[in-house]
Amino acid sequence: MLKFAPILIALIYGYVMYRTSAARSSRDLARKSAELADTALREQFMRLAHALDLPRVQVFLYDIDPVNGLAAPDGKVYITRGFYQKFRAGEVTSEEMASVVAHELGHVALGHSQRRMIDFSGQNALRTALAMVISRFIPFVGVYIASALTNMLAARLSRRDEFEADAYASALLHKSGIGTHAQKSLFLKLNKLTGAHGAATPAWFMSHPKVEERIKAIEMNEAKWQV
Repeated sequence: MLKFAPILIALIYGYVMYRTSAARSSRDLARKSAELADTALREQFMRLAHALDLPRVQVFLYDIDPVNGLAAPDGKVYITRGFYQKFRAGEVTSEEMASVVAHELGHVALGHSQRRMIDFSGQNALRTALAMVISRFIPFVGVYIASALTNMLAARLSRRDEFEADAYASALLHKSGIGTHAQKSLFLKLNKLTGAHGAATPAWFMSHPKVEERIKAIEMNEAKWQV
C-alpha cells in the first residue's frame, strides 16, 4: 500500500492546486470585470438567448489586454477588453463576437471546467506514476519523460474540449440564425488578432487545434445539417 502513497498524494495535491488556482482566478475576474453593455452586441447575444430559451445571455468584460474569451468555473462567460477593443476598431464583427460567446457557452454547457479539474488531478497522479516507473529503467531523465508524456495528454484533452465547444457553438449559431460563417471567419483572423505566429509549438503539444482543423470540423457539421 505504501508504494501507492506518492500517487495518492499527487492526486490530492493536483486537486488542491486546481481548486486554489480556480479560486484565485475567480477573485481576479470579479475584481477586474463588469457586465458588458453594448447595444450592437446585445442584439446578437439576445439571438443566442432566444435559441437557448433563456431571457438573456450575460457576458462580462474582463479588463485585461490579451485577446481572449473564457468560461469561468462558476459558469460566467467573459470577453477580454483586448478582444472588445478589436470589435470597437472594426477588426471583428458583432456576429464574430457572438461566435466567441457561443463557444464559451459550449464550455459551460458541456461541463469542461469540472472535467478539467478531474483531468488535472488525474494527470498529476499519472505524471508521478510514470516518473516512478520510467526512472527505474532510465534514471535521472525519467521525470522529464513522464512530464512530456503527461503534457501531451493534457494538450490532447484540451483540443478535444475545444472541438466539442466549437461543435456546440456551430449548432447554437445555426439555430439562432447568426450562422457559422462568422465562426469560420473569426478563426481565419485569430492568429493575427492574438499575435500568434504558429509553427513554434509542435502539434502534439498544442492546447488548441489548428485553425484549418477547426474550420474543417465545422464544415463537416454543416454538411450533416444539409442532408
